[in-house]
Formats: sequence, structure tokens, C-alpha cells
Amino acid sequence: MKAVGLYKYLSIDHPESLLDVEVPKPIATGRDLLVKVKAIAVNPVDAIVRSPKPEVEEVPKILGWDVAGVVEEVGPDCTLFNPGDEVYYSGSIIRQGGNCEYHLVDERIVGKKPRTLDFAQAAALPLTTTTAYESLFDRLQISHDVNQNKNKSILIIGAAGGVGSIAIQLAKLAGLTVIGTASRPETTKWVKDLGTDHVINHYEEFIPQLKELGLDTVDYILCLSKTEKYWETMEKVIVPQGKICSIVETDEKLDITLMKDKSVTFVWEMVFTRSMFETSDMIEQHHLLNKVTDLIDDGKVKTTLSERLSPINAENLKKAHKKVESRTTIGKIVLENF
Repeated sequence: MKAVGLYKYLSIDHPESLLDVEVPKPIATGRDLLVKVKAIAVNPVDAIVRSPKPEVEEVPKILGWDVAGVVEEVGPDCTLFNPGDEVYYSGSIIRQGGNCEYHLVDERIVGKKPRTLDFAQAAALPLTTTTAYESLFDRLQISHDVNQNKNKSILIIGAAGGVGSIAIQLAKLAGLTVIGTASRPETTKWVKDLGTDHVINHYEEFIPQLKELGLDTVDYILCLSKTEKYWETMEKVIVPQGKICSIVETDEKLDITLMKDKSVTFVWEMVFTRSMFETSDMIEQHHLLNKVTDLIDDGKVKTTLSERLSPINAENLKKAHKKVESRTTIGKIVLENF
């Protein structure tokens, strides 16, 4: 089958950074689904995994952790899906990715594709949707009850990206006042169109901007950009006993004692935790994707697709990786059709 993979971990400008390859078509066993891939999306994690390092692969390493497609086969232990079902999911970081014609994935992290979206629109969503949902409702423990969230606010740092674009919509549905950060006219418009109540500039001091909005502190913070850069700022603007979640790892040491006087909760979100460790609640990703599918089909959440490329091949994936690495993308870049 066709796939896009790599043998060496190289700069995206290197001619061998991503290659069109042929690999054997896999077979579904256990709780795996074999999915015929219709569309894929590119995320920062793709570029991070592909980035230069000395390892060399004997068989092609396939990236890609956003897929929409059709179930081709089901393993003997599957109970959630049948051949012909349309699905979407983000896969597992410790398995081969979805940049291939047919892909194996554990059914417990797969959701039913929204019927109101085409495959490309659906492929834009799984990784960022799962990340945003887990960040808000599992890590920050925000209630789904709108009445409990009256007069509560959340600051989303880096709101115009893929995760922020979904987090805005989910936070608004939960009844929170949403403050998003953006810096360019086009990103400001994007986050406003998604429902953000207020927009502040992440290149300027947060406190004066929040005070102009009549806010001294916020109840929750979701950090989607440079945790170390905003660490001290987050401590200043979080309410006492507030909660902060970040998805962005850092090589710098963070002074956690800075959060002590306010009894602040700080928590990480890693979208692949459940699938990496096959946690006992791994199936929650199946459930949450299905919940968001219903919200989409009810017109309450919309896709964050911003650009389509076709076909799925090394040339187009290189273009997408370059754009993602530029850190100027809005929403999601999706590739469709082999």
C-alpha cells in the first residue's frame, strides 16, 4: 500500500525528510480496526517527531496522528464498530501513524465521524478535540453544568491554533467567559469568529489588558504556547485556588513553588497518555469523540479546517510540515486522497 514515511530524521528542507514508500497492508487483530484512510491532518507533533536526530529506521517510520476514514476490517475482539463505519481518531504515538492508505488503530480511541462533515473536515478534529476536551474537563475539571460556570473565566494562551480553536468552542458551551490570546488581525478575527468573548495580545503584558476588560484574575488558564515564557505571568493572573493546564513541554525547569501561596493546581495534558499506557479508562477517548460528534451534528461545534491539500503524498506533507513549523498556521491543514 502507499504511505509517506522516513528512514532518517531530518530537516524538512532535506529531500529525504519525507518519502513516498510502499509498505505491506496490515491485518486487524485483537481490538484493532483496519481503516481505509480518506484524509489526514498535520499537527506540531508530526514536526517534532520528524525533527533531526541520529536514529535511522530499518523500516519506514510513518507519521500522522489525525485520521478520518472507513473501517475496512475489525479484529476478533472488536465490539464498537463494523466494516463500513465512517470514523475519525488521532491514533497512538507509539504505533505507526496514519499517513498511509490503510491504518491500524485500537477501537477504544476511535469515534464515529460526524455525518455533517466530509472526511477532510473531520480529519481536522480528532487530536485537537481530544486534547482540548481532556484539558478542560479532565485536567482542569471544569463542570459541564453551565450554571456552575456563571461568572467564571478561562484564559487560553495561543487560542488561534488547532487546540485553541476547539477549546474556545467547548469552553463557551460550558458557560465560561473566554479570553483568548492572538497577535495578528487574521488570528484575532479567527478566535472572535469561534466565540471568544475577549482577545488580548500575547506579546504584551497580560495584567493591564485584563484590567481593561474589568478582570483582575481568571479562574482557569489553558496554556498552548511556550509554558516557560508564560509561567510567571500565569501565576500573576490566576485566581487563588485556580487551575492551570499546559500541553507544551519545556526543557527549562519550572519553579513550581511560585504557585504555592495561591494554592494553584498545575497539570499537564498529553493526548497520547491513555493510548501509550493503555489506561483502564482508555475508552473515554471513544466516548468524548462521540460526544463532540453529536455537538458538531447539532451545529454547536464547527470544524477547524483552514486549508486542504491533495493528494496525500510526500510533496504535500512537506508543504504542510513547513507551514506548521512556521508557527503561523490558523486552524488545521488537511490532506485528502492518495
